[in-house]
Amino acid sequence: MNQMDKYQSNRHVSLSTISLLIILLVNSVSAQLISLKTIPVATGDQFLIFPSQNLSMGGVHIGLKDSLLDHWVNPAFGAAVKGMQVSSSPVYYRIGNGYGSARSMPLAVTWNKGIWFGGASFTLQAMNTADNQTWWNPEIRTLSENIAENKYLAGFFGRKLGNTSIGVGAYWASLSALDGVDLLYANSESIHQEGNLTDIRVGLNRTLSSGGEMELLYLRNELDMKHEVMYRDWGIAEPFERIETNLDHTVTQGIHLAHKSPVDEFGWAYGYMLTVNQKTHPKIPNYEIMNIPRDPGTTLGYNLGGGISKVSENSTFGIDVIYEPIKSHTWAEADTHMISSEEEWIRPGDKTVENYFDFSNWVLRTGLGWKNANRTFQLGMQMRSIHYWLEQTDFIAVTERDQEEYWVEWTTTWGMAMDFDDFTIRYSGKTTMGTGRPGIDTQWIWRGGMLEDMSMGGDFIIAPSDDLTLQEARVMTHQISISLPIRR
Repeated sequence: MNQMDKYQSNRHVSLSTISLLIILLVNSVSAQLISLKTIPVATGDQFLIFPSQNLSMGGVHIGLKDSLLDHWVNPAFGAAVKGMQVSSSPVYYRIGNGYGSARSMPLAVTWNKGIWFGGASFTLQAMNTADNQTWWNPEIRTLSENIAENKYLAGFFGRKLGNTSIGVGAYWASLSALDGVDLLYANSESIHQEGNLTDIRVGLNRTLSSGGEMELLYLRNELDMKHEVMYRDWGIAEPFERIETNLDHTVTQGIHLAHKSPVDEFGWAYGYMLTVNQKTHPKIPNYEIMNIPRDPGTTLGYNLGGGISKVSENSTFGIDVIYEPIKSHTWAEADTHMISSEEEWIRPGDKTVENYFDFSNWVLRTGLGWKNANRTFQLGMQMRSIHYWLEQTDFIAVTERDQEEYWVEWTTTWGMAMDFDDFTIRYSGKTTMGTGRPGIDTQWIWRGGMLEDMSMGGDFIIAPSDDLTLQEARVMTHQISISLPIRR
């Protein structure tokens, strides 16, 4: 195979897997970490490990406080924690059509004494990866190949300074599987993942004389993963095994500014926020036996949002509106000398493909809760509209093309809570539609080891080679939270 043929056989792989960025935390805190999707892949709530008071209300949070979640997102909010309490919030989610599931068991403790406050959390997770059986690989995988174990540690610590509080938080995950990654290597016999995810946050919160509050947050999030993939290739007489090693490294830095303020004595309040994320992707899987370190792209994203809420004795209501303008620039580089279709030399390190993405996304959330005696009931909905334009230049074929894609993801939420003298138990459920297993009109994205996306859990900056299609799958998530005060 000559260099041009080799490039053509792998070009779509490089384009399809240009970046896999994993988002920390859960969808309800996406204001601090902005997710990217260029294909509607169904991913579960792998990083839903903290309890949330507003999760069952569609995740509204701009104009409404969340006493269970806020201090894990911005450690400065730990000043509002009352006394000491322990909690557990087990989670189970399942993606339809056999695309995967997971069970998580988090344990956490928070405390507030005098001017100091803090908290710690540990989570153990068992994940079932997607069913990868095909007509050419009908064998059932072993238990160790199908189930992966992930561990998560989180903590925060802070101090009150009059009407201001400051805090520092850290999050670390030891990962042996990330939701959706096994679909990146659809023709593989097996894949071994290992790596970690770290997140450092420094937050500030200030109570204003008007009764409102301002918050400021800086974060740095880093994913560092290694994938060892085993393929079975066919030789002249018999098949043989081939192992590829791929690295995935992404760094996100962000600033978040938000303000909440009451409107009147009837419980109405409003809030607004601004978030900026800058992402760099130093290493990505290049699906070659030899991995060449490179800088395949950068992203600059914004969240501009506003919300209103009303809290009375027996009811709670909230609405969030968020606009996300995002710009991404990704590219692939030649690792050998090549000749373009116009017979011009392309040297190692020169760009072979260049992609410009321009996103214009919207997120709408609304939720309602009402209380009856010691019982609280909640309902909510979220609509996420993803719309982007792609401009792509192929320096090998010497062509340019434009592509526009748009889809909507719907999430319905529900839940209830019961307050007892010694503890509180809370159930939250959610279902997401509008995502699934994506493909393109002319071929499936996964053919020949090609990819697809993750959630929010993840960021996927993929340049599809044709118009997208979708085999839809529903994502169902259940969370049960139990909070037990030790000292009030």
